[in-house]
Amino acid sequence: MRRVVLKLSGEAFADPETQYGIDPTIVSRVAEEISGVQREGYEIGVVVGGGNIFRGVSAAAGEMDRANADYMGMLATVINALALRDALERAGSPARVQTAISIQEVAEPYIRLRAIRHLEKGRIVIFAGGTGNPFFTTDTTAALRGAEIGAAAILKATKVDGVYDADPATTPDARLLSSVTYMEAIQQQLGVMDATAITMCMENHLPIRVFNMNRPGNIVGAVRGEDVGTLVH
Repeated sequence: MRRVVLKLSGEAFADPETQYGIDPTIVSRVAEEISGVQREGYEIGVVVGGGNIFRGVSAAAGEMDRANADYMGMLATVINALALRDALERAGSPARVQTAISIQEVAEPYIRLRAIRHLEKGRIVIFAGGTGNPFFTTDTTAALRGAEIGAAAILKATKVDGVYDADPATTPDARLLSSVTYMEAIQQQLGVMDATAITMCMENHLPIRVFNMNRPGNIVGAVRGEDVGTLVH
């Protein structure tokens, strides 16, 4: 796998105690891992979520207009993307932020061929702003950008070790799965990604690797194609 899309949840950037905001130590550690493996010659696109700052779905459940809530969530992803870009630059890797919504003073607009050119020149590209449309998750953004730039795989970094046959938070004997098919993930509602994202990956033959980003070295291993977490194929 030479070119991959790494999906980072916003919650992964949050302070472990408050589960909110941005923890600079965590962002720096993640950036160091990404930067280290990027220097090995891999081309890395990153999609960031915004759940540590604002979750559109939660706000919509609280009777806020769903479209408005999703736009607020898109802006939250831009904040995370700028924090990650800063950390990557300090780690020695050139990085660019491209947004699906126009914020030209702080980031480039998303242009597919420009993103590919950045990757070819050894720059990490961070895709922010979701798809630019409400009602779509950042998981779907990762699948979409992966298909657009010709990535070999989607690497979903989470806070759990992979995909389980039941919710490990409520089922103590839940079993970690080493691999599942796209259809199994959809039909059994295994929580890999939302159905739209999985379907897009299936149609474009994009394997998904789900792994725990809090274990040091897992990001590097996933980019290298090592057997970490769960493979959805």
